[in-house]
Amino acid sequence: MATGSDRVAGAGLVAFCTALFLYYTVWVICLPFIDSDHAIHSYFLQRAYAVLLPLLALLILFLLMGIFIFYVMWKSRSPKKKSQ
Repeated sequence: MATGSDRVAGAGLVAFCTALFLYYTVWVICLPFIDSDHAIHSYFLQRAYAVLLPLLALLILFLLMGIFIFYVMWKSRSPKKKSQ
């Protein structure tokens, strides 16, 4: 069973991801249909960032995965045996 602090941390992560998903959905799907002089546009970044930010996040994810795989392979390699 999860402790109270684990549940709070999990609920916080779920709430953060839900808010981020809703923000991105409104930004990418709903905002193009609203007039560009409307006040709601001041709460969102430019549309070019809608592509660049997920691309940057994916690049960082691949970089961290590559570092992790390199580290695991480096630590698990067997020492070379000396030939006689």
